[in-house]
Amino acid sequence: MTQSPTPTPTKLAVLTVPAFKDNYLWLIHDGVHAAVVDPGDGEPILEALRANGLTLTAILLTHHHADHTGGVPLLLEQAAVPVFGPRNDGIKTVTHPLSEGDRVQVPGLDLRFSVLDVPGHTLGHIAYVREDDDVHWLFCGDTLFGAGCGRLFEGTPAQMAASLGKLAALPDDTLVYCAHEYTLSNLRFAEAVEPDNRALQMRVAADSQARGTHLPTVPSTIAIEKATNPFLRYQEAAIVDSLVAAGRLARGAEPVTAFAALREWKNVF
Repeated sequence: MTQSPTPTPTKLAVLTVPAFKDNYLWLIHDGVHAAVVDPGDGEPILEALRANGLTLTAILLTHHHADHTGGVPLLLEQAAVPVFGPRNDGIKTVTHPLSEGDRVQVPGLDLRFSVLDVPGHTLGHIAYVREDDDVHWLFCGDTLFGAGCGRLFEGTPAQMAASLGKLAALPDDTLVYCAHEYTLSNLRFAEAVEPDNRALQMRVAADSQARGTHLPTVPSTIAIEKATNPFLRYQEAAIVDSLVAAGRLARGAEPVTAFAALREWKNVF
């Protein structure tokens, strides 16, 4: 009787697993083993593991909201794997608590992350940055979105602005794996506050075409976000002028006040 050959690990890849209305769950794998980021729903992850012949070796969480953590109990029923997550965000299933400066060697994969504290959306929110000289990845949960940022459910405008500043400082080619397909609605707001931005106009065309064929608009890159995302560009003169013209900001206000005004405008846009 011949035995099937043992699968050989390949180059790391990221599988997009849609869930709920607009969530993306991320499955990082080498063809054999896999780690999941923010599994809000366990069933689609189990289906993806089965369909691709993968064994789950780790769970990584960015923050406590249920659409990012709800699938953890089901996954742990199937595999007793470590759960990495924020030290200060109140997630009971976390077995390996993390905060800024920590480093993670992901079990089963040739993959290392450094951890950033990125409060704002929640107080304990963290992000994972791939530590590799040649490939740059960012898993940022609900802090940075395509052309947007998360709502300030727990943190302050100053915290969120500082968190986004950390992410904007990453290499331009860093792939941004955010957790929601919000890009087109965010782009509509971006156009309203910076209508003459040519890079933004080009992004609207490209991302509208992608969504028209049911393709994800993410990952984007840090370079794209710096060129088009108003929440990374809140100190640009054109955006400040739009805030002033809309009666949402006094001329000469502090940058963090402009950021807060921008976020408040987006809340009602």
